[in-house]
Amino acid sequence: MMINKRLIGTVEESRKYIGGNVAFQWISLVSNICAMFSVTAFLQKLFYKTASLQDLAIAAAVVIGAVVVRFLCSLGSGKMGYLSSKAVKRTLRELIYKKLLRLGSSYNEKVKTSEVVQVAVEGTEQLETYFGAYLPQFFYAMLAPLTLFAVLSFVNFLSAVVLLICVPLIPVAIAAVQTWAKKLLSKYWGQYTTLGDTFLENLQGLTTLKIYKADEFKNEKMNEEAENFRRITMKVLTMQLNSITIMDLIAYGGAALGVIVSVSQFALGKISLSGCLLIILLSADFFIPMRQLGSFFHIAMNGMAASDKIFKLLDLPEKENRGLHEFPETCEIKCENVSFSYDEEREILHNISMSFPAGSFTAIAGESGCGKSTVAALLTGRNTNYSGKITVGGVPLSEIDEDSLMKNITYVSHNSYLFKGTVYDNLIMGKPDATEEEMWTALEKAKLSEFLKGEKGLETAVAEKGANFSGGQCQRLALARALLHDSLVYIFDEATSNIDVESENDIMAQIQNIAKEKTVILISHRLANTVKADRIYVLSDGEVAERGSHDDLIKNHGVYEKMWNAQQSLENYGKEVDAK
Repeated sequence: MMINKRLIGTVEESRKYIGGNVAFQWISLVSNICAMFSVTAFLQKLFYKTASLQDLAIAAAVVIGAVVVRFLCSLGSGKMGYLSSKAVKRTLRELIYKKLLRLGSSYNEKVKTSEVVQVAVEGTEQLETYFGAYLPQFFYAMLAPLTLFAVLSFVNFLSAVVLLICVPLIPVAIAAVQTWAKKLLSKYWGQYTTLGDTFLENLQGLTTLKIYKADEFKNEKMNEEAENFRRITMKVLTMQLNSITIMDLIAYGGAALGVIVSVSQFALGKISLSGCLLIILLSADFFIPMRQLGSFFHIAMNGMAASDKIFKLLDLPEKENRGLHEFPETCEIKCENVSFSYDEEREILHNISMSFPAGSFTAIAGESGCGKSTVAALLTGRNTNYSGKITVGGVPLSEIDEDSLMKNITYVSHNSYLFKGTVYDNLIMGKPDATEEEMWTALEKAKLSEFLKGEKGLETAVAEKGANFSGGQCQRLALARALLHDSLVYIFDEATSNIDVESENDIMAQIQNIAKEKTVILISHRLANTVKADRIYVLSDGEVAERGSHDDLIKNHGVYEKMWNAQQSLENYGKEVDAK
């Protein structure tokens, strides 16, 4: 009942802790039985007025000993539960993390980031309780009634049989609602994921929502999702309350029936007074373990729902690693008749063909939405479901080992991520064995060294996403990190957008210096940045509209020239007014 063999097999380390937990609970039960035997024997002697102080002392000693044993067993059981939970979280989160590494940078084509976070955090928390509480209770609930039956059958067989027969009615009641509960909890997790997706999206885009005053609209949508989640949560709680009520009726009714049978057996003279009292005192212990298991029912169901999502993630198909090539030293990149779409209804790229010779400076230009960044995502392996052919040095991109690909292609975007920590922490990612001298050299090239020398140098604090730096400073730091990476190919995707003119000029100057030694692909909608490129590809509506040098494209009087004239007119507008 709600035992997933694959799940238990995945966390094999937990088995010994679950076994230890059950053992401690069983020892506690045995000590309680011994105490009840001693107490009922003393009460019988007391009733028949044959008790002595020695009998009282023996009974008291046994009870105190049982209390001590049960206390120690409680500590031991808690310790086993903690170790089991710890093993589960460590094992499953490590498996999820390694799975994402194997899926690579294109993992988000197969699973949402918010779902990964929820599964790794909330999902493993549910399984922590499943392993630490439900599974030990499940096995103990099987063992306890059998132990009590074995003991009480020697006291009065009929009473013991009646109690044992009533115990399975609790799991029968649980099984009766299990099918409905499983569907309900599946909907619960689905709604929980949807709410998480909405919340994460709104949180990430909060600034944009405030700027466009769309926060109220999104707030209403968020409230709708929250209300749906509240409704499904109340249904789950109602289900849990109803199942607990049913289990209580069965547990207390079964215990009462056992008491009635034992009293009637005593009245018929088929059982001693101490035996009758013993059955009365221990009748509840037949049902308490199974009743407690029932209270963990919702935990088990949540654990099963969480495990389904975890295994769905772990079972995602991976790229075959056998026979993958290293990144070729002759790193000419070619795209031949490449098409790509994020969904079947809308194709973004239409049979594009491009060539990026080794050691060249190539630019990809075009209006926003024409597919420039999609090309970058394809070249870096972040998007893989394309048709056509992409090769590096004649080797298909899909056959190049991802680690080697990431080592030899550096991608710098307009919003390159800066991590919370220090400048040193962010730079060391570019080159783990970099010296401080190398870091300062990279910072000088990026024109950021003077600013940092006025702060705390490499120990200058960096907030999440570089929130304590200006846009230009963030891009300069990202550029310095990219310089440290020292790869064969650099892709700059709108790396100078949304920053001040001075920072843009400095960064472009450094990009042009890199292009003297490395293969550089510059993606930009601002054509002033593409003038010095060896070759420019002009994208329009997902197709290569034109190709050639800046001068050649101007002479063609096509798409590029129209974009160039429009941008020059806009950029010179203020200067013309000042001249007049």
